[in-house]
Amino acid sequence: MINAGIIGASGYTGGELMRLLLNHPEVNITAATSRKLAGQAVSDTHRHLKSFLDLKFENLSPEEIKSACDVVFVAVPHGTAMDIVPELLDGEVKVIDLSADYRLKTADFEQAYDMKHRDPREAVYGLVELHPEVSEQTFIANPGCYPTGANLAAAPLAKAGVINSVIFDSKSGITGAGINPSAVSHYPNMAENVQAYKLTSHRHLAEFVQELNRLDNSLKNISFTPHVVPSIRGILTTAHVFTKDTMGVDEVRALYEEMYMDKPFVRLVDGSPSLGDVRGSNFCDIGFEVDERNNRVVVVSAIDNLVKGASGQAIQNMNMICGFNETAGLWSAAAAP
Repeated sequence: MINAGIIGASGYTGGELMRLLLNHPEVNITAATSRKLAGQAVSDTHRHLKSFLDLKFENLSPEEIKSACDVVFVAVPHGTAMDIVPELLDGEVKVIDLSADYRLKTADFEQAYDMKHRDPREAVYGLVELHPEVSEQTFIANPGCYPTGANLAAAPLAKAGVINSVIFDSKSGITGAGINPSAVSHYPNMAENVQAYKLTSHRHLAEFVQELNRLDNSLKNISFTPHVVPSIRGILTTAHVFTKDTMGVDEVRALYEEMYMDKPFVRLVDGSPSLGDVRGSNFCDIGFEVDERNNRVVVVSAIDNLVKGASGQAIQNMNMICGFNETAGLWSAAAAP
């Protein structure tokens, strides 16, 4: 058994980490930090954990949490993790950062997030399906939610070098905006509504470019527009992949089957995936249709933004770096309907 701690445990991702870790056969949750809620029971905030977790929020220093844990999840806003992570890394404690601070090269981060990086070190990008080297690391940068579903949707075609351009259109549930209410998440503004935002300049685009260029460094035309929809969880991404030459259905299917044949959390489905089929699970469902007339492959992916898009993926990374079965604590069906 190992001991796990969560820095910044009061938000949605912190609550989801604890929900999933409670079912992990190899993990004890020993620390959950929150400066604002220190001394309060975790289950007073995360009420779904009542009777499952007898733990209080604490205001612990990085040194204190490191001394009590074998693995630390850092679930704080971008720009904050870079002040915490350096104090955790000692070669023994394993660290998984769920913020954006270490996902990109320093110059790319500073451009995308318009801030100076105070700890310009590199971490392995923790999209296990594309980065098998995760298992050899002690420090992982957990990917963003939008890039997870999008990059998995396009990766087989990018690896084959057949993409001329790709346009990603993503619809996200409102939990992607975080636990603190905002004008976007206010019910009268969100109900029966769909809102597009950051039409050409969302920060996550840098992760799309980084990962797809790693597979095909000649790929330049990558576009992304996100939307918020009146759903609690989930991201449905439609990737319009324009190919260099006409491709047939069997040719495309072979690329996806080859790339994901031994990847337990990627499921290839017939037709279009549904958010309801992945809700509460760590699966990424992918379906596609070929438009030969326009040299286009339309690929649709569905993930739960709080699980495969955040906390579940972080636990998948933990499993890899700790030598556990990749599916430990995560192998469960979605909550459908």
